[in-house]
Amino acid sequence: MTALHVETLGQGQDLVLLHGWAMHSGIWGSVRDMLAQRFRLHLIDLPGHGLSPSSEPGTLDHWVEIIADILPERCMLGGWSLGGQIAMELALREPHRIEKLLLIATTPCFAKRADWECGMEHKLLQLFLENLQVNYTTTINRFLTLQMSGDRDAGRLLSQLRKTFFQRAEPDPAALQKGLAVLQYSDLRNRITAIEQPVLIVHGENDVITHPAAADWMHRQLPQSRYVKFAHCGHAPFLSFPEQFVAHLDDFRTNS
Repeated sequence: MTALHVETLGQGQDLVLLHGWAMHSGIWGSVRDMLAQRFRLHLIDLPGHGLSPSSEPGTLDHWVEIIADILPERCMLGGWSLGGQIAMELALREPHRIEKLLLIATTPCFAKRADWECGMEHKLLQLFLENLQVNYTTTINRFLTLQMSGDRDAGRLLSQLRKTFFQRAEPDPAALQKGLAVLQYSDLRNRITAIEQPVLIVHGENDVITHPAAADWMHRQLPQSRYVKFAHCGHAPFLSFPEQFVAHLDDFRTNS
């Protein structure tokens, strides 16, 4: 069994956070200390990311299984972007352990399909996959730039994001490719209504990676959801508006 890297701090209700593709748990730095004043916070590095070793076969199901093995007995679970899809799967499989769900800038289906217009073009995801093998640094920098697109403070936040990203070792190339495959082919739309937990959806109105229309759709489908959309915000609302992000999460903790 793969020993994932987990940073645990604070006291109170258990809150587990899962980062997105190519990132690591250091991405939560702007909200880490504020959350630790309210929760017992668990920050997990996904397999092959940050300080966690890679694992085989590296599918969504496998990642869900190994994360399930280290979850607290009862917790609130949050996921950003790719981490949001993992969080949704865990909520479906572990309903007695996951009390509440936080979905940040995520979607049940990343890739555009004939019946799903609010996804990314399949060829763009494929281009990322191909370019990773040719020029890793340039490809990652383009992805970081996309994340801040549409944010009113994009320049400063992009600089912060790049600094945070390169604080840890490069993600395993195989893990990145497998993560992109998850983004290309995973589709949870037919199962999302089975999520029974209270859900907080947080999204930026200018997100170009996971379109806000996907968040609108999830809000309509999830039986117990509330939806917060940040204006002038791209793909990382917890970076763009850290205090407001924590305030909404704190309110969700006590009033849902």
